[in-house]
Amino acid sequence: MTTTFNVLLFGVICLLGVGFYGLLACKNLIKIVIALQILVKAAVLGVIVAGFVINKINFSQNLGVTVIVADTIVAVIGIALAVQVKRYIGTLDISKLSALKG
Repeated sequence: MTTTFNVLLFGVICLLGVGFYGLLACKNLIKIVIALQILVKAAVLGVIVAGFVINKINFSQNLGVTVIVADTIVAVIGIALAVQVKRYIGTLDISKLSALKG
Protein backbone atom coordinates (compact mmCIF):
# COMPACT_ATOMS: atom_id res chain seq x y z
CA MET A 1 0.00 0.00 0.00
CA THR A 2 2.81 2.41 0.78
CA THR A 3 4.29 2.12 -2.71
CA THR A 4 0.92 2.75 -4.37
CA PHE A 5 0.27 5.71 -2.07
CA ASN A 6 3.68 7.21 -2.84
CA VAL A 7 3.19 6.87 -6.59
CA LEU A 8 -0.25 8.45 -6.45
CA LEU A 9 0.95 11.27 -4.22
CA PHE A 10 3.84 11.90 -6.60
CA GLY A 11 1.31 12.07 -9.46
CA VAL A 12 -0.77 14.64 -7.57
CA ILE A 13 2.29 16.78 -6.89
CA CYS A 14 3.43 16.57 -10.52
CA LEU A 15 0.01 17.53 -11.85
CA LEU A 16 -0.17 20.44 -9.42
CA GLY A 17 3.26 21.62 -10.54
CA VAL A 18 2.38 21.42 -14.23
CA GLY A 19 -0.93 23.20 -13.66
CA PHE A 20 0.57 26.04 -11.63
CA TYR A 21 3.38 26.45 -14.14
CA GLY A 22 0.81 26.63 -16.94
CA LEU A 23 -1.12 29.33 -15.09
CA LEU A 24 1.99 31.39 -14.47
CA ALA A 25 3.67 30.97 -17.85
CA CYS A 26 0.79 31.16 -20.34
CA LYS A 27 -0.93 34.29 -21.53
CA ASN A 28 -3.31 32.55 -23.94
CA LEU A 29 -6.87 32.16 -22.62
CA ILE A 30 -7.30 28.63 -23.97
CA LYS A 31 -4.00 27.51 -22.46
CA ILE A 32 -5.11 28.96 -19.13
CA VAL A 33 -8.33 26.91 -19.31
CA ILE A 34 -6.22 23.81 -20.00
CA ALA A 35 -3.93 24.60 -17.04
CA LEU A 36 -6.99 24.95 -14.81
CA GLN A 37 -8.22 21.57 -16.07
CA ILE A 38 -4.90 20.02 -15.06
CA LEU A 39 -5.18 21.57 -11.59
CA VAL A 40 -8.69 20.18 -11.13
CA LYS A 41 -7.56 16.73 -12.24
CA ALA A 42 -4.81 16.92 -9.62
CA ALA A 43 -7.39 17.76 -6.97
CA VAL A 44 -9.61 14.87 -8.10
CA LEU A 45 -6.66 12.49 -7.96
CA GLY A 46 -5.91 13.80 -4.46
CA VAL A 47 -9.48 13.08 -3.37
CA ILE A 48 -9.24 9.56 -4.76
CA VAL A 49 -5.91 9.01 -2.98
CA ALA A 50 -7.48 10.21 0.28
CA GLY A 51 -10.37 7.79 -0.23
CA PHE A 52 -7.86 5.01 -0.88
CA VAL A 53 -6.06 5.78 2.37
CA ILE A 54 -9.21 5.81 4.55
CA ASN A 55 -10.76 2.81 2.74
CA LYS A 56 -13.67 4.78 1.25
CA ILE A 57 -12.61 4.40 -2.35
CA ASN A 58 -16.17 4.10 -3.72
CA PHE A 59 -17.24 7.42 -2.24
CA SER A 60 -14.12 9.20 -3.45
CA GLN A 61 -14.51 7.81 -6.97
CA ASN A 62 -18.13 8.93 -7.10
CA LEU A 63 -17.12 12.37 -5.89
CA GLY A 64 -14.32 12.46 -8.46
CA VAL A 65 -16.64 11.63 -11.34
CA THR A 66 -19.06 14.32 -10.21
CA VAL A 67 -16.29 16.91 -10.08
CA ILE A 68 -15.00 15.88 -13.51
CA VAL A 69 -18.47 16.30 -15.04
CA ALA A 70 -18.98 19.73 -13.47
CA ASP A 71 -15.45 20.80 -14.41
CA THR A 72 -15.95 19.74 -18.02
CA ILE A 73 -19.02 21.96 -18.24
CA VAL A 74 -17.02 24.88 -16.82
CA ALA A 75 -14.20 24.22 -19.32
CA VAL A 76 -16.61 24.19 -22.27
CA ILE A 77 -18.08 27.51 -21.17
CA GLY A 78 -14.58 28.96 -20.69
CA ILE A 79 -13.46 27.88 -24.15
CA ALA A 80 -16.69 29.25 -25.66
CA LEU A 81 -16.00 32.59 -23.99
CA ALA A 82 -12.42 32.52 -25.27
CA VAL A 83 -13.67 31.91 -28.82
CA GLN A 84 -16.04 34.87 -28.52
CA VAL A 85 -13.22 37.08 -27.20
CA LYS A 86 -11.09 36.03 -30.17
CA ARG A 87 -13.95 36.78 -32.55
CA TYR A 88 -14.68 40.29 -31.19
CA ILE A 89 -11.29 41.47 -29.96
CA GLY A 90 -9.02 39.53 -32.30
CA THR A 91 -6.62 38.16 -29.70
CA LEU A 92 -6.45 35.63 -26.88
CA ASP A 93 -3.50 37.31 -25.14
CA ILE A 94 -4.61 38.36 -21.66
CA SER A 95 -2.14 41.25 -21.52
CA LYS A 96 -3.82 42.81 -24.58
CA LEU A 97 -7.30 42.38 -23.14
CA SER A 98 -6.80 45.18 -20.59
CA ALA A 99 -8.20 47.55 -23.23
CA LEU A 100 -11.64 46.17 -22.36
CA LYS A 101 -11.63 47.98 -19.00
CA GLY A 102 -12.80 51.33 -20.16
